[in-house]
Amino acid sequence: MTRVDSKNLFDFKPTGQIDEDVQAMDSQFEAMMEDSPETMETMNRMQELQEKHDPESNAEYIKLFRGVSEPFVQWLNGNEALKFGGEETVMTSIKVPTSHCGEYDVSVEVYTPKELVNETRRGAYIYAHGGGAVSFSAADVRPGVQCQAVHMNMVTFNVDYRLAPETKCPNNIKDYYEVVKYVSKNAESLGVDPAKIVLSGESGGGYIVLGTLVMLAEQGEGDLVKLAMPVVPMVDDYCFSDPLAMTVEERFSHAEQRKIYQYMIAADFEQQKTSPYLFPGKASEELLEKFPPTIIIGAEFDGFITEYTRFSSRIRRAGRLLEFVVLPGCTHISFYIPGTKGNNTFIEVIKTIAREYVHC
Repeated sequence: MTRVDSKNLFDFKPTGQIDEDVQAMDSQFEAMMEDSPETMETMNRMQELQEKHDPESNAEYIKLFRGVSEPFVQWLNGNEALKFGGEETVMTSIKVPTSHCGEYDVSVEVYTPKELVNETRRGAYIYAHGGGAVSFSAADVRPGVQCQAVHMNMVTFNVDYRLAPETKCPNNIKDYYEVVKYVSKNAESLGVDPAKIVLSGESGGGYIVLGTLVMLAEQGEGDLVKLAMPVVPMVDDYCFSDPLAMTVEERFSHAEQRKIYQYMIAADFEQQKTSPYLFPGKASEELLEKFPPTIIIGAEFDGFITEYTRFSSRIRRAGRLLEFVVLPGCTHISFYIPGTKGNNTFIEVIKTIAREYVHC
């Protein structure tokens, strides 16, 4: 593939400090947790279980991990500012049949901006939700992704891929990959333009997207995708390195990430630890050269900042990086919270990307 031509649209300057509105919310969450003995007990138990790796401990850990995330999802989805996404889109659904891990139909929620309902050849935005590839669902992120559908002005496919540890690597990636192939093959009946397929997802969903880019590259199918846009993605095994060299945010989450990769996502960690399916950052230069045009969006104070910064450098050298955007003053997913300075910036960024790289 030829080298992509970046328009160099973004030049954000790091601030060296977390935005004040994010700091204020963090303080509120900490106070709420401290006022809840049950929550504090759960957090302390999870910290203990990070160092225990027997099957019973792992099962207890993932149950607590999923449970502790629910209040945040409920709080975020209750934000009035997210209601417009549902009001301005029409929701339908499709099922994509797969056979790579038993006979299984992957559920996909479809959000069509109302202004595009009667249009054909519309752009397709295929989304993978976050949650470390072990938690959340398409329904959990529905309000925010519906808003993205409006901002991107594209028919959006919110993929409910199977989660680890119940479904191991690479089968969760294959769920998403099969949806990409399905949308491309059935573009006419879905009313989308096969030349305007965009892949995106945040955090664990970004990992799913990157793993899919590896699969597409291996099959010589990178040209099926006009743009890949992973957001604050999990990329490689940096969490297994010395925490003394990590940023504060990386150090805070490294033990959790080790457990998730080693005992939740991997089918056999020792056999898979060099695989670009488990760690997309280990993809070879030959594969990177076959990636579709890629934009990586990160946050200045993110727990994966080192991983995707160096991966962006490798993709740029391979000639496939359009933009590397780091949102200043933001933490891991703080820019998804409506009303924050970071959210306003993020919305403008994805609108600009859609206008300059997709709808042009």
